[in-house]
This record gives sequence, structure tokens and C-alpha cells, in this order.
Amino acid sequence: MKKFLAALLCLGVFGVPLAADAAPVVFDPMNSPTPKVMPEQLELEKKWDKVFPRNYKVKHHKTTFVNRYGITLAADVYEPQNFSGKLPAIAVAGPFGAVKEQSSGLYAQELAARGFFTIAFDPSFTGESGGIPRFVASPDINTEDFCAAVDFLSSQPNVDAQRIGIIGICGWGGFALNAAAIDTRIKATVTTTMYDMSRVTANGYFDKEKDAATIARERQAMRVKLNEQRTADYRSGEYARAGGVPDDVSQMPQFVRDYYAYYKTKRGFHKRSLNSNAGWNATSALSFMNMPLLCYSSEIESPVLIIHGEKAHSRYFSEDAFKKLTGTNKELMIIPGANHIDLYDNMKAIPFDKIEKFFKSNL
Repeated sequence: MKKFLAALLCLGVFGVPLAADAAPVVFDPMNSPTPKVMPEQLELEKKWDKVFPRNYKVKHHKTTFVNRYGITLAADVYEPQNFSGKLPAIAVAGPFGAVKEQSSGLYAQELAARGFFTIAFDPSFTGESGGIPRFVASPDINTEDFCAAVDFLSSQPNVDAQRIGIIGICGWGGFALNAAAIDTRIKATVTTTMYDMSRVTANGYFDKEKDAATIARERQAMRVKLNEQRTADYRSGEYARAGGVPDDVSQMPQFVRDYYAYYKTKRGFHKRSLNSNAGWNATSALSFMNMPLLCYSSEIESPVLIIHGEKAHSRYFSEDAFKKLTGTNKELMIIPGANHIDLYDNMKAIPFDKIEKFFKSNL
């Protein structure tokens, strides 16, 4: 019986070909499918729902573009009403946990009024942009979002592809520097009221005031907590949220009260803003703990302007980031008397004249 079965196998009766008879698998790169950029059909709000007034001297419309992870991003486009030829362009994002209807849109609209083609976009997984699961942050993907914005701007018929800059506000200041370090198409970068999100996530606030043992102990406790949350999320089929700005800030530090004054009041509240609502997915913090931003910021050859408020709790992020930059085309500007959120929307504090001059000189 054993000999009979062996003979059947050799003859291929059971569909098992011999190695000598097997057809070779040949990879033909000419016939392999090419990945396509397939935009997601997003539902975009048609009415003006920004937290700042509309400037009718600026043209506005919405658009979408796709990053290299296949996530479709939603953006507001702002253009000067009357112009000829191709314009210098600027992509704006931030603050961390905000949407394009807040601070970034204000910056974009103001700079369009000053002669630039601008976009303010929602990051992946947030606002009107695509991406599943929702409310995720990533040092890699969010850096890529800036590069994808440059892709979009480079392809616009009324944009000079050799004159593209970016602005990162708050946590997006770190992503902006990260993008400038990898994307040579970015010819000039501005950060305002910058956070280094990987540093603050990994080490907590004011890490210079802590010793190494304290930081290590806190990091380990956070790792344990967040990995326990991963297990709980998987079992429940839902992602726990970290919480946005709290409703009761009476016992909180002054900078948290400042955040409340923007995100939780009529001044800056928006229904799609994570900070105004339930915050990020809690486990998003894991990637920031493990993948630091700004590792190669010293290699940025293009001009950089770093702006921060004198009274901002976060000022040390900008000062330390500036120290890592090299070359003679980098500048740190401290705004007297300004706190962190003054550079979100305070038109008297935001140095738009300086920003305009910087971009017109370097784009």
C-alpha cells in the first residue's frame, strides 16, 4: 500500500507536482500593477465655519490631496483676489489637536491677503481629513502630511513649484522642522509657539528640571499604562481617548487655563477640534515616546524662522530647537510679553509683517 501511494504521488495524481515539473515563478516588473493614488470621497462642510472672520479680499475654496500612505487630506485654499503669473505658496498646519478652521486657517488667510497662495490642512485621521482609525497622531505620518501638502502645491498651475514654504504652529512646528529636514522642495520654514511633541510626550513638561532617574521611572510607568490600554482597546473594539482640554481648569497651571480660553470658549472652540473635545487616541503617545523628532534638524540647509512668545511656558522648545540648527540663514524671534496661545490668534502679537518679509525674501 505504501508503494502504491508513493507511485500516485510521483505521478501527480493528488495534484502534487514534482520539483522538476513545477513551473518557475518569474517576476515581471513591466507587468506588475503600479500603485494608484486613489483619493477618498470626503464630505466637506460647504458653509464658512471658521473661528475667525472671513476676508472677502481673499478667494477661498476647499480641496483634497493624498499623502503617500494613501490618506486623503482636506484643505482650505486661500488665494489673492487679483494676481498674475505664478505665486509663491505656503502650507500651514497646527496647533497639535486643532483643525484648519482655527489658527492655521487664520495664518493662511492673512498670508494670502499679502500675496501668497496658501493652504491650511487637517492632518491625517483628524478634522475633515480621512484615515482610520480616527484621532491618531504619528511623528512619521504627520511629517508626511506636510510633504504631501508640498506635493499638492507643486502641481498647482498658479504656483511656482520652486517657491514653496511651510508654517507649523505649536506641535506642528516640530513636524515642520522634521519635514524641512527631509524635503528639499521646502525652501523656507516658519515655526510659531513650537512644541517638540516627541520630547514632551516622552519626558513630560519641563524635563530640564528632572533628573535622568525620574524621567526613566516616568517613561516606564507610561509604557506600562499605555500598553495595558492597547490590550483594553483591542478587547473592547474601541480606542480610548486621552481627553482634550479639561472643563474645569481652576486648579490647573496657567498655561492649561490659557488653552481653555482658546479651545473651550467662543474664541476658538470648534466641533471638530480634538482639543475642544475628547482629545487624541490615548495610545498615540507610544510612537512619540519611541520615535523622536528633530534628529536631523541640523541638516536643514534652507532658511528657518522660529517665533515664540516671551512669556510662553513652551518657549524652551523653540530655544533648544534653534540651538540645533546650523548655518547663517536661521533666526529665533521672541515676541515680548506674548504667551503660548497669543501666537494662535492675537493679530497684535503674531508678527505677520516679519513672516511676510521672511517668505518674500526666501521664496
